[in-house]
Amino acid sequence: MPQLSLSRKLVILSDAAKYDASCASSGSEKRDSQRTGGIGSTEGSGICHSYAPDGRCISLLKILLTNFCVYDCSYCVNRSSSNVPRARFSVEEVVALTLDFYRRNYIEGLFLSSGIIRSPDYTMEELVRVARALRETHKFGGYIHLKVIPNASAELLAQAGQWADRLSANVELPTDQSLSALAPEKKPADIRTAMARIHTVREESRPTGKVEGKKRPTRLAPAGQSTQMIIGADAADDATVLGRSAALYASYGLKRVYYSAFSPIPDSSSKLPLRPPPLLREHRLYQADWLLRFYGFSVSEVMAGAVGGLLDLEVDPKLAWALANRALFPVDVNRAEREMLLRVPGLGTRVVDRLIGTRRLTRLGLADVARLCGSIEKVRPFIEASDWTPGGLTDDLRLRGRLVPPPRQLELF
Repeated sequence: MPQLSLSRKLVILSDAAKYDASCASSGSEKRDSQRTGGIGSTEGSGICHSYAPDGRCISLLKILLTNFCVYDCSYCVNRSSSNVPRARFSVEEVVALTLDFYRRNYIEGLFLSSGIIRSPDYTMEELVRVARALRETHKFGGYIHLKVIPNASAELLAQAGQWADRLSANVELPTDQSLSALAPEKKPADIRTAMARIHTVREESRPTGKVEGKKRPTRLAPAGQSTQMIIGADAADDATVLGRSAALYASYGLKRVYYSAFSPIPDSSSKLPLRPPPLLREHRLYQADWLLRFYGFSVSEVMAGAVGGLLDLEVDPKLAWALANRALFPVDVNRAEREMLLRVPGLGTRVVDRLIGTRRLTRLGLADVARLCGSIEKVRPFIEASDWTPGGLTDDLRLRGRLVPPPRQLELF
């Protein structure tokens, strides 16, 4: 095999990493690089690769250590039987690239995954060596996200958490049956074991006591763990996907489940679909996931109005729920509990908190609500204010038609 240049490796291994969506860096604490005499920051501006919940752009160098892999997962472009260009970074090359890109202000951190070579422990050890070299040798204070290799030892996972801000082990597919059919070398129990080990070592590293009424952040992997599911590679519907997500959040304290719409790959197996699912389906799953985590919805409530187990692609899941539960509306913005205000289409968590804070001082009119939420059109049919009641507007059979956004327009509640 001819020797590849570093730039050629970068082209191959950054392209190979693009299918992993779980690379957001939200939730990490800033490392005090000035105090330690090092370099790097988890804050600032740069090339946008992902977003934090507050809207900050997060720039990450997102690469694989190698796209060689001993596994032959049907849905993976880097599977062992795939006819793609192969490359492998050395540990020193990844460290050098990360530092060079940071100094050029291209990135704020590193997302590093890998195909599995030799053994899970060998591959995981190489990933850990990269993070340890950045932290110990170069005093790098930026963000590091390491992809966990299932079947790696508990000791290596603990070491990874010592140096990385976030760890993630991908469940890959919504059901164990699909994973066994499309990736027979990967065992669902091994992935769950890895996630459980990460959760355990993180909790064991949490200092005792609380800060401002909240739990102290863990010392290991302070930004938590995440996972990813491929959507549309199997027959699992959205109810199954969200049910799996809810179980993962409850069992392993995940920060985030990422959804990645399946993309057909070259020379793919006949087990896989020929066409990708609509990208709007992925978007609706993210909106539904948000409702589960921050708005108090259950999976069954999110699936209100679903047809055949699939979310409505025309309207966001909160609006779909409201349209299916019109008897609960209108909601009085001056008296309703926070939990019910959060279920009003068009009202997000920040707006609801502002409404509650303002109504302690004065009664809210429609103009007050409009000023606080920015746009009143979606909200108006579902609320009452001191000077407003929608009358028959909430029960109008044409309401859905008025509220459905134009085709191909994506919006967040």
